[in-house]
Amino acid sequence: MASCSIKSAVRVAQGMLKRVEFTSRTLGNTPTIFAAYLPDTTEFKKLPVVYWLSGLTCTDENFSQKAGAFQAACDNQVVLVMPDTSPRGDGVPDEEPHAYDFGIGAGFYLNATTDKYKTHYNMYDFVVKELPEFVEANFPVTSKRAISGHSMGGHGALTIGMKNPDRYTSVSAFAPICNPMNVPWGQKAFKLYLGEDQQGWKQYDATELVSQYTGKDLHILCDCGTGDNFLVGDVNQLQPLAFIAAAQKSKVPVTFRMQAGYDHSYYFMSTFIREHLEHHARFLHGGGYSA
Repeated sequence: MASCSIKSAVRVAQGMLKRVEFTSRTLGNTPTIFAAYLPDTTEFKKLPVVYWLSGLTCTDENFSQKAGAFQAACDNQVVLVMPDTSPRGDGVPDEEPHAYDFGIGAGFYLNATTDKYKTHYNMYDFVVKELPEFVEANFPVTSKRAISGHSMGGHGALTIGMKNPDRYTSVSAFAPICNPMNVPWGQKAFKLYLGEDQQGWKQYDATELVSQYTGKDLHILCDCGTGDNFLVGDVNQLQPLAFIAAAQKSKVPVTFRMQAGYDHSYYFMSTFIREHLEHHARFLHGGGYSA
């Protein structure tokens, strides 16, 4: 295995959850931690990977501890890889005072271009290139990949998938930030990471991307709760209707389900994560798959 350290290893369901630390060149040569869940069957065969991108304020641990995904990963014979949501460390810049929706814990899965942030905040390259290269070189996995995420991570999954259709068999998201250019979360982050030119923001906006998308069917599946506190009220941070309308106009197949009564929390995700992993497994295993 390349230079890294195993921070912890714990048995769960029929497999092992490992937290791995290595120095990321993409994130400014800072140590970063990701988690990998490996079903026992990886002891004798390679499995495909579902990459999970978490939301604002999260680390690699939130999904592991709250989503209840590991039995479903075993049943569907997929490895789960869960990166952090941003670079971290003493030399990593942030705004003062720190706010939850920017900087540490809020990398937005883009490559920053502004002078202050461009050295460290390259979560797009980290997720698309460096992390899969490391995982595929050091763990018993195939090069078949799917990508999923929640909220800011749902934004990341949709944008990364549509920008790299050759790298992923399928994409899914829970309560994704669908149109960040037009909501406060995205406007704040994009201005600080990418500068004032809004043309440059479009490459990280799922609604803009789906309106121009001409690639293969990514079997996009999204779930959003009708009781999501970021969907209702004065500010709709998620904008699912804008994404759905753009997908319809450009004739891009999207399954977008509004789930009655669910909120933005991991209670919601834990309810539907099995369906998402089953969805990805169908395509990762080349058609139907039954455990």
